[in-house]
Amino acid sequence: MITITEKAKHKLLSLRSDEGYDENYFLRVGVVGGGCSGLSYKFNFDKEMQSGDQIFNDNDFQVVVDMKSFLYLAGTELDFSDGLNGKGFQFNNPNATRTCGCGESFAV
Repeated sequence: MITITEKAKHKLLSLRSDEGYDENYFLRVGVVGGGCSGLSYKFNFDKEMQSGDQIFNDNDFQVVVDMKSFLYLAGTELDFSDGLNGKGFQFNNPNATRTCGCGESFAV
C-alpha cells in the first residue's frame, strides 16, 4: 500500500485544483532509473488507468502505481513539509537502502 499524510493530501488537493484538474484525476506514482542513487521517484496527476495498475485509496485520495514501480514502493508514505527547512514532497520508503541528500533518488 502507498499512504498519504494529511499535509500531503491537502497540498495535492490544492495542486490538483490549481492545475485545473477535477476529482476524476488521481495521483500516479512511479519509479524511473536515474538520479544519484540509481532510482528516482516520479508523480503526476492522471485519469487514464493502465493494465496492471495497483490502486490505493488513502486519506480520501486515490493513488495509482504501475506493478513494476509498486515492487519498489510497497509501504511507502508520501509526506509534505513546508517549514523553514521544508523539502516539499517527501517519500518515506521503507525499501530504500540508500537515499541521496535531496531525497529524490534511492537504491534498494
